[in-house]
Amino acid sequence: MTTPLQIGDKAPSFSSTAVGGEYCSGTPLKLSDLKGSPVVLYFYPKDDTPGCTTQACGIRDTWREIKASGAHLFGVSIDPVKSHEKFIGKFDLPFPLLSDSEKTIVEAYGVWVEKSMYGKKYMGTERTTFIIDSKAKIAAIFPKVKPVEHAELVLKALKELSTQ
Repeated sequence: MTTPLQIGDKAPSFSSTAVGGEYCSGTPLKLSDLKGSPVVLYFYPKDDTPGCTTQACGIRDTWREIKASGAHLFGVSIDPVKSHEKFIGKFDLPFPLLSDSEKTIVEAYGVWVEKSMYGKKYMGTERTTFIIDSKAKIAAIFPKVKPVEHAELVLKALKELSTQ
């Protein structure tokens, strides 16, 4: 097992496929492409499920403020590109989602974990958000974030980051 990421650690690099927002469907994206700007990576379990929809719609509703901070924001799940396209369209999400069907990003960030539901154990994505500063260092981590308060936590963290 790897050591969990901590504030101040270098953010693990990644390569993925971006869907939505300013990205055409299937656009390749690397963390290094975003160096010089803050990045928000919010990991969520599954497209179009109650908690994940609440979380995504909260971000959608505060999108102007998040975008005004100069940060790049990406939702990350293991769902395929087609699922992301439907999710974005159904809820009019203005920000991009990253498809991590190979589970390389969720594993690198330590959010692919054993979960339990009704006594059954399974592997899944733990709802966690990472704020990465302009130098690709982790500036904030929100583990097991509650979908309803997620967007406000992100905004507050981005405001704090801009004053540093």
